[in-house]
Amino acid sequence: MSLSAVLTRIDDQLPDAIDRLMGLLRIPSISTDPAYAEPCQDAADWLVNDLQHIGIDAEKRTTPGHPMVVGHIDGPGPHLLFYGHYDVQPVDPLELWHTDPFDPKLEDTSKGQVIRGRGSSDDKGQLMTFVEACRAYKEANGALPCRITFFFEGEEESGSPSLIPFMKENAEELSADIALICDTSMVAPGVPSIASQLRGMLKDEFTIHGPRIDLHSGHYGGPGLNPLREMSRIIASFHDDQGRVAVDGFYEGVHEVPDELLRQWESCGFNEADYLNSVGYTQPHGEQGYSTLVQQWARPTLEINGIWGGYQGAGSKTVIPAEAHCKLTCRLVGDMDPDDLRSKIRAHVDAQLATDARVTWDSDLEGAPAAVMNVGRPEFEKARQALSDEWNREAVFCGMGGSIPIAGYFKEILGLDAMLIGFANEDDAIHSPNEKYNVESFHKGIRSWARVLDALAG
Repeated sequence: MSLSAVLTRIDDQLPDAIDRLMGLLRIPSISTDPAYAEPCQDAADWLVNDLQHIGIDAEKRTTPGHPMVVGHIDGPGPHLLFYGHYDVQPVDPLELWHTDPFDPKLEDTSKGQVIRGRGSSDDKGQLMTFVEACRAYKEANGALPCRITFFFEGEEESGSPSLIPFMKENAEELSADIALICDTSMVAPGVPSIASQLRGMLKDEFTIHGPRIDLHSGHYGGPGLNPLREMSRIIASFHDDQGRVAVDGFYEGVHEVPDELLRQWESCGFNEADYLNSVGYTQPHGEQGYSTLVQQWARPTLEINGIWGGYQGAGSKTVIPAEAHCKLTCRLVGDMDPDDLRSKIRAHVDAQLATDARVTWDSDLEGAPAAVMNVGRPEFEKARQALSDEWNREAVFCGMGGSIPIAGYFKEILGLDAMLIGFANEDDAIHSPNEKYNVESFHKGIRSWARVLDALAG
């Protein structure tokens, strides 16, 4: 099979590939909002139809939530399982978008041409880099070099409630030699990257209750316990002045980065100033004594994601509210246990409560441990060399600050090691207004996957 013919076809057919991506981006497949259930079905149908046009035996599979898309195609090489997700985040606040989030556009910017629209980077654009590589490979050579199973999810952005049951029920069908995941980024622009470790995730939510009802702040201001003030005090107790989490036992299971790996990270091309300045920071604000990169990839966090309570409307309402609410998440590393950590955080809050305050906790428990990839497998070095050849820059093994639970599920449920390769950039504004995906990322991402497929088949 000819790799050069595949790469030439990718270059020649890039406008068509962009047009296809635009078609998928126009579908508002917001998984967390029931109002968009039909568009999620439409996105799954779109992908099934596209895979079938390539010659892949694909179908939409029903779940209690949004459907899965599963496809199979035979090939002479190893059996690869490729995962991506077709659902997207909500677009709020809509007024901050410069264009319609579901009317994608090509835009010229100072850093090159970009595809602007919700899902362009997370994860439709990334997903389609692999699909387009398979399309070009099959059209150029008449077949693919590997046996491939395609597995596309529609609930990744809403907690994946159907994912684990579906994987368990279809474990035999989804079995393969190794899993490929595209939902990742490059450590710096133009630096091809393979994620070697991911932080885990813990989510929780609690409510501080005070008086039986909202109180007049003149009648009870002073003697009355204010849940918002209690909440503020408790939240302030989560961290010390050095940015360390002050919850007793929080750092159990956390390991320091080995010196050899730390040296690799320091030379991976990460630009701290660009990373911070791109979002309006002048310095890092995390745990003192650790570099920005180590804080992002290898240290745990406790973040407050939302606080609310009391009167939220226009003008003023002079009340002491009956309740205050807080959403928090933790990013986990090493051997941190999400269930054990949840107990420690809740014990910390309980110990801080003042007399006449009480707390209730969310019953929907979500948590996943950190994941470390098996980079000693020969496939990782083959892929790293293939990426290096395409980008004319040594590809690197890097950490990731985000959490991709599917990597752990592949290991836990299917016994599969996962290799994570993506071409997003830090400034893609995923989950935010004006999300974009660089045309270079899309183009060279397609070429990169073609090279990786060729390398893994060899």
